[in-house]
Amino acid sequence: MFHRLSHAVLLAVAFLFTTAVEAAPVRVGVSDWPGWVAWYVAKEKGLFKKYDADVELVWFPNYTDSIQALSAGQLDANSQTWGDTLAPLAAGVPLKIILANDNSAGNDALMVAPSITGFADLKGKSIALEQYSVSHFVLATALAHNGMTPADVQVVNLAAGDAAAAFLGGRVPAVVVWNPWVNQIQSSGKGKALFTSKDMPGLIPDLLVARGPALADATKRAIFVGMVRAWYDTVAFIGAHPREAAVIMAKVVGLPPEEYATYLPGTRFFGAQENLIALGEPQRPESLVGVGPTIAAFLTENKLLEGKVDFAAAVDASLVREVAAKPSAD
Repeated sequence: MFHRLSHAVLLAVAFLFTTAVEAAPVRVGVSDWPGWVAWYVAKEKGLFKKYDADVELVWFPNYTDSIQALSAGQLDANSQTWGDTLAPLAAGVPLKIILANDNSAGNDALMVAPSITGFADLKGKSIALEQYSVSHFVLATALAHNGMTPADVQVVNLAAGDAAAAFLGGRVPAVVVWNPWVNQIQSSGKGKALFTSKDMPGLIPDLLVARGPALADATKRAIFVGMVRAWYDTVAFIGAHPREAAVIMAKVVGLPPEEYATYLPGTRFFGAQENLIALGEPQRPESLVGVGPTIAAFLTENKLLEGKVDFAAAVDASLVREVAAKPSAD
């Protein structure tokens, strides 16, 4: 049955629809990494509301799905690494980095059996890791820092959890993983860290990446500015109340708070000053523009990146600068 709506009703429906669209929250993808799970601290502690930031956090059990969702325009922004942002940028996806959440500072590690005392002992040995992931990048960097190349070892391609299980089962003498597996291996007494992300500062930045069209929308841009302010408060809260923060974050991922708390020291959370450097001082080696070529070289060498990326154009420091120019009252 067809219904004919009066002109007045049509106008009312159109108004309601337009209002709903205008009031739509900024949709932000989040995956399981301490620097991103921390967004739930902002939500739980009312920090988004404090800065009038209408944010919808969208949880992705599979991190790769979040990257694809952002590229497809299903999200306004996503939590992802610099390395995973380069390929979409090279393909012409309109993305802008607007905030650095953290740098991995120990949460990614090359773990070895007690019999391995140095890098020379790794020559010809099998190393389990998730091929072409951050773990692979960590291994390549670790070897380069110690006068070796990936050709000097045998990479065994396994998903991170399976790689950790292979190591704990004694099937491989070395593995590259991230937490929670780093902590599990250390706690087991079966392995120790030979090289961690703490030894490669600036090379594993975790970011908030927004779509260009969302930033061009004045309403959404204001929400993003509010997110930046909320993030700085979140970093301060985690520093002042790490146990309470761990309880909130652990609930999101279904882990005991005491276990999750062990991951926080391996995450270097970025506040205002760190963001001004990371996004706005390209001459600094730890800046995103500064480390971009190193990350791109690894991806290109492994045929994971085609084309070139304008690193400086991909970074939008205007939001962190705006917040720095007008800090919140408290």
